Amino acid sequence: MIIGVPKEVKDHESRVGITPAGAKAIVDAGHQVLVEHDAGALSSFPDADYQAVGAVIVPDAAAVWTPSDMVVKVKEPVETEYAYFRPGLVLFTYLHLAPVRELTGALLEKKVTGIAYETVRDGSGGLPLLTPMSEVAGRLSVQVGAAYLEKEHGGRGVLLGGVPGVPPGKVCIIGGGIVGTNAAKVALGMGASVTLVDLNLNRLRELDDIFSGRLKTLYSNAYNVERAVAEADLVIGGVLIPGAAAPKIVTRAMVAKMRKGAVIVDVAIDQGGCIETAHPTTHSEPSFLLEGVVHYCVTNMPAAVPNTSTLALTNATFPYVMKLAQRGANAAIREDAGIAEGVNTFQGSLTYRAVALAQNREFTPVRELLA
Repeated sequence: MIIGVPKEVKDHESRVGITPAGAKAIVDAGHQVLVEHDAGALSSFPDADYQAVGAVIVPDAAAVWTPSDMVVKVKEPVETEYAYFRPGLVLFTYLHLAPVRELTGALLEKKVTGIAYETVRDGSGGLPLLTPMSEVAGRLSVQVGAAYLEKEHGGRGVLLGGVPGVPPGKVCIIGGGIVGTNAAKVALGMGASVTLVDLNLNRLRELDDIFSGRLKTLYSNAYNVERAVAEADLVIGGVLIPGAAAPKIVTRAMVAKMRKGAVIVDVAIDQGGCIETAHPTTHSEPSFLLEGVVHYCVTNMPAAVPNTSTLALTNATFPYVMKLAQRGANAAIREDAGIAEGVNTFQGSLTYRAVALAQNREFTPVRELLA
């Protein structure tokens, strides 16, 4: 199989889909790896590292996409990349299709097999390819939030950890999953007063146990969310429904009651966001002010730390890349229920229920199509 690794073109996306170590293993298994010039440079993986393990460096995106049987990326393709789609192409990347109808349409029209990192499942029903980036984004959200609380970024001028004689800043985390748990670790480590809101009482019990009571837990309902958000200096949105648009947990009316200069970091923004006032931003223009509140809603937050993020992501994705290469996409989908869960589009059909519901489209399970 020919496996292509294009340079990411989303704004300030500095990660890369395969590391030199992964390329070596793929080449050693008898496949060809095409890497676009400087695809790994911003992640501290120069072209020479890929060449040393047998990968072929090609000059531009077309030289990657055109001959490749499978393209391995990090982020969903942008409009300039749609022209490279074609029948039979396997695309393995984060897709986040629910809020992006145009991309879904392009994949369906060109009959691309689109396998989304964020919906691949493991044997226990977990999301092994979403987890590492959720860990990075959760930890990073507090770092970013702390910076934007500084006055020069429009914030309230609050130091999250406080100092003796001055109370710490208040952090409200919406969602107790991977993002929320990692955000709580960093916020508590910085000395902040942290409240985490979730619907799952068992998860709240687990978190109370994990953090030995240092984390305040709160059951999610409109009344509790409104109070917690109003008191917070920093609100972190970390709600996830796999493959689907995120529900709007924090309304505009709630945001309007927040303290002026408070900060919102909506990590769920790549699935549409869980805060009503949020809209996608980029690393070039990462924040905006609305209702007197600073909003940071970058859809590819982990790209701010590309070396760490690329290593963490490829540790998880590589076994799946290898299986798809060794068995071929159709056989791998038939044999591995977790990979089948990752298939969002297949030969012109939409195959993921949550995306279909979000876009009011019909869908057909991929196993029916393969049968």
